[in-house]
Amino acid sequence: MYLSYFGLSDNPFSIAPNPDYLYMSPRHKEALAHLIFGLRESGGFVMLTGEVGTGKTTVSRKLMQQLPENTQVAMILNPTLSALELLATICDELGIEYSSKRASLKYFTDKILNKLASNHELGINTVLIVDEAQHLLPEVLEQLRLLTNLETNREKLLKVVLIGQPELQQLLKRNELRQLAQRITARYHLLPLTSAEVGAYIGHRLGVANGDVSVFSKATLKTAFHISGGIPRVINLLCDRALTLTFTKQLPAVPQHIFVVAAEQILGADVVKQRRGKLWTYTLLAIFAASVAAGFWVGSLNG
Repeated sequence: MYLSYFGLSDNPFSIAPNPDYLYMSPRHKEALAHLIFGLRESGGFVMLTGEVGTGKTTVSRKLMQQLPENTQVAMILNPTLSALELLATICDELGIEYSSKRASLKYFTDKILNKLASNHELGINTVLIVDEAQHLLPEVLEQLRLLTNLETNREKLLKVVLIGQPELQQLLKRNELRQLAQRITARYHLLPLTSAEVGAYIGHRLGVANGDVSVFSKATLKTAFHISGGIPRVINLLCDRALTLTFTKQLPAVPQHIFVVAAEQILGADVVKQRRGKLWTYTLLAIFAASVAAGFWVGSLNG
């Protein structure tokens, strides 16, 4: 609706995981570095956690792009499976033929272990990526650990990347999963974007669509950070609605008050009021602290 009005070639704030719009903030780059390092180590697991919408899937897509060519990747997007269903899905992902009539944990495990050994002989690395891993049942996680038991003197033949929300950290603290937790060679918790990163994020996505960050005022960019909390997915939703409202008003750029209206439509007026209230509280505290510091400095001069 607003694309031609703002001179955009594409929707810059779609929530679809389009790799063309990847914005790798310093935090995302650090998360990616941890995962790559962990996969190079001898352990079987690496873990990435973060709140909903912080960009974990973005990092996993980037990770897949940077894996060596001699890597076979199995991707599990729906982990709400039984142990038997998970093993069958891994077989599907790795192109392993099997008979459904013979389905059993041992049958699937043997099939997968044979594939891992075959890949190793051919010089192929095998990586399993599990998204939304906080939904995995403890017995399913234990089954994954057993798959990583196959190893050479130097490394595991299967590396597993667990990606999930903070609940995954709590899940791995369970006593029955302590052996798996000890095998995690790298872990990283992805935090939301900072204020400066939010502006850079919005500017990056607009730039990819042949636009310019100037369609958002500086005050609006600051408001975008405080209302969204720096969560990329929320930023996309708010910016998309704000551009739509700005277009209907035929304004040249998104003013702060229009962005607030857009946020109220997406998040609800109560949520926006609460988040803006916190911002005002923090501003008053900052002014008070600065006043105290200035008074102390003047007092020291008079003394």
